[in-house]
Amino acid sequence: MSEPWTTLAVLDWTSKRFGDAGLETPRLEAQLLVAHGLGCNKMQLYTGFDRPLSADELARIRDLIKQRLAGAPLAYLLGTQEFWSRTFAVTPAVLVPRHDTEVLVETALDALADKQAPWRIAEVGVGSGAVIITLALERPASRCVGIDISPEALAVAAANAAQHGCADRISFRIGDLLAPAADEVFDAIVANLPYIPSGDIAGLAADVRREPRLALDGGDDGLVLFGRLIAQAHPRLQPGGLLALEHGFDQGAAVARLIDAHGGYTPAATRHDLANHPRVTFAKRA
Repeated sequence: MSEPWTTLAVLDWTSKRFGDAGLETPRLEAQLLVAHGLGCNKMQLYTGFDRPLSADELARIRDLIKQRLAGAPLAYLLGTQEFWSRTFAVTPAVLVPRHDTEVLVETALDALADKQAPWRIAEVGVGSGAVIITLALERPASRCVGIDISPEALAVAAANAAQHGCADRISFRIGDLLAPAADEVFDAIVANLPYIPSGDIAGLAADVRREPRLALDGGDDGLVLFGRLIAQAHPRLQPGGLLALEHGFDQGAAVARLIDAHGGYTPAATRHDLANHPRVTFAKRA
């Protein structure tokens, strides 16, 4: 970039660079990244479209563009990600919340509607906390436990809970699967476990590979943790309590087989995401 550059010129140039690089939504990403670099919102980009930018502003935007084209996830550069119409802080310590994961929230909310409050909810693998915080906010009578093996992820989740005003209703704990809640019983246990087969990690998009491998790598078949959690969850659920597991688009049948083979659950069922891919498989304690 060389001066003088106006806001609109930088926005158009950035959008073209992102389009040439094959990003799916180049104009939207350009708007978000340029607005972030200028410390304004998207509307202000256009109300001040002819404003010349300073050298410092151009340098900030140039650095953001360089990082994005090198594969840095957009959410890490912005420091936030929207989930369930709320904004959550994200860092490279956590998986970026996906809109597909909202199906996991929907599944839990539907199941809890059939049970009497107050509800006890646990999430295994909280990451940014988007799921357990959303459940706590949507079901204010709930008491929640969020578990993760990463202390860095738990710190992000705790900060998000404080930001959303529900920190007093969520107990964040470090540990492996349900080990930190071994003596408790819940109305719902939800999880977005790592489910990418180890051999597929190298073929993921560059920005996905920047996310924590701990949150992606599900072992040889992608399901190494699923059987363990299915077994641990059964005695931790109230009769009729829900177990809901997010998984890859081609893993629904395999996860259902694991649940049904364990026994003690109702027959497993699967819900689809907005792209009509199998996304969350669930069952209740019989």
